[in-house]
Amino acid sequence: MAKKKFYVIWNGHKTGVFTSWNVCKKHISDFKGAQYKSFATREDAEKAFKGRYIDYVGKETKKEKLSSEELKRIGNPILQSISVDAACSGNPGRMEYRGVETQTKKQLFIQGPFEQGTNNIGEFLALVHGLGFLKQNKSNLPIYSDSKIAISWVKRGQCRTNLPSTSENKVLFDLIKRAEIWLKNNTYSTTILKWETKAWGEIPADFGRK
Repeated sequence: MAKKKFYVIWNGHKTGVFTSWNVCKKHISDFKGAQYKSFATREDAEKAFKGRYIDYVGKETKKEKLSSEELKRIGNPILQSISVDAACSGNPGRMEYRGVETQTKKQLFIQGPFEQGTNNIGEFLALVHGLGFLKQNKSNLPIYSDSKIAISWVKRGQCRTNLPSTSENKVLFDLIKRAEIWLKNNTYSTTILKWETKAWGEIPADFGRK
């Protein structure tokens, strides 16, 4: 049996602590800038609700234990950077993605939800959006993603998804095509970096649904 989770909504159609993801999803769906995260206990959830969203999103309470040698090799993340991530309810399912400042977790952009998407597609689109965002703002900050697949797709300039295109996800596939065209027609100096989840916890752009 799956462990019970508690969901905090700081900003949504309704705020508070909820015990059902379906209820939580109802209160955040189609709400621009929704702020929410899951917690393992009611006590942690209620404590978080009294605090600030920015202090909890991106924090992982259980990190995989690494040796001191591994941690030394990995080092620390570059805080002067941006981070991107995606979330998908189902596979395929409703997908959204966003980008944030790594150090402050300030949200820089968010897109979705899109119907009948996948997490890999979202990670790919988030990276391309981030590259475009940095280029438009003439910024040389590096960009973090926790998805090896998305990073490889971006470097190849192609979203190599096996997801079939349907009438439900036409908008999403139009975005994929636009992203691929952008990669083909643009150069960028941005350094794409892999976020080391095992050492640093969840990426700051994480949607907090785990």
